[in-house]
Amino acid sequence: MHRPNRSPSQRFRFEQYFEYLTENSFECHLLYLITEKDDKLLYQSGHYITKLRIFLSSIIKRFNHLREAKNYDYIFIQREAFMTGSTYFERRLAKLNIPLIYDFDDAIWLEDESSHHGLLSKLKKPDKTKDLIALADTVITGNEYLAQYASKFNEHVQIIPTTIDTNKYKPVEKEKREHIVIGWTGSFSTIKHFDDIIPVLLRLKSKYQERIQFRVIGDPTYSHKELEIQGIKWQAKTEVEDLQAIDIGIMPLPDNEWTRGKCGAKGLQYMGLAIPTIMSPVGMNKDIIQDGENGFLATTHDEWVNKLNMLIESSELRNTLGAVGRETVVNRYSMEANKEKYLKLFE
Repeated sequence: MHRPNRSPSQRFRFEQYFEYLTENSFECHLLYLITEKDDKLLYQSGHYITKLRIFLSSIIKRFNHLREAKNYDYIFIQREAFMTGSTYFERRLAKLNIPLIYDFDDAIWLEDESSHHGLLSKLKKPDKTKDLIALADTVITGNEYLAQYASKFNEHVQIIPTTIDTNKYKPVEKEKREHIVIGWTGSFSTIKHFDDIIPVLLRLKSKYQERIQFRVIGDPTYSHKELEIQGIKWQAKTEVEDLQAIDIGIMPLPDNEWTRGKCGAKGLQYMGLAIPTIMSPVGMNKDIIQDGENGFLATTHDEWVNKLNMLIESSELRNTLGAVGRETVVNRYSMEANKEKYLKLFE
């Protein structure tokens, strides 16, 4: 739905495979709806006239895309073809008898716990996910939890994890400095998960004072006075550089039906850059991290404090876990390790 290099789900799920597919004689077209100009207003409160214009423009675009669809050999839909509860466009595409591939990487059949779209969220119908799954010839999910749900409605389900381009995500030698940076990356819709870990970070700040600093990437409006945090805007061109300034990456999550569908992208980004990572043992995170081997898992606040203490106190431990974490991504969760799976989808 979004323009190229905008949505993390699109970037890490399929966009980064376009070059490889092109090298193998496939031509890929991304038929998106939301322009950069529209993006600046769509997720803000108010602006209802503008949002109505975007909505009507999107309908026209999708009807044009329907007319073009007969020229394609495969149709790949990620999450949904349109932003409302309607399945009209997907049903029309399914009738073309062109192989239809459907991909999703969240528990999108549930009410979105991070919904922030106001009026637009009221037009959505999460339950339509089962109908989209049933329409597809092949369904791709990001983890086993999602695959189990999809298998109720379609026999042709396979798992391809969210992946990192390790040619782009390359570790750099950390410059020597007196402070250690604990970092989180996300968006204004998931900042609540970072807020859950604030009591832990305050305990650490009380102990280490100026020896530690904190970095939040994704929501430039976020701030926390006691922790001296001012959020940094996410930008595609500086994403890797912004992450490389982190010494310890964290991915706290509550344990609920929605978060069990998460595919661990934040943690994989840290690990791909050899940043030692601590994650909540929720959903896919438990598959990615082997506690104490390639990163840490932490549930209670005390566990978070203890494991962050260990990493703050030991540069050797940070280096070791970071290196093994990077190896995990290269071997299992990199684009290189999974690109053949994508190629087979179109054979």
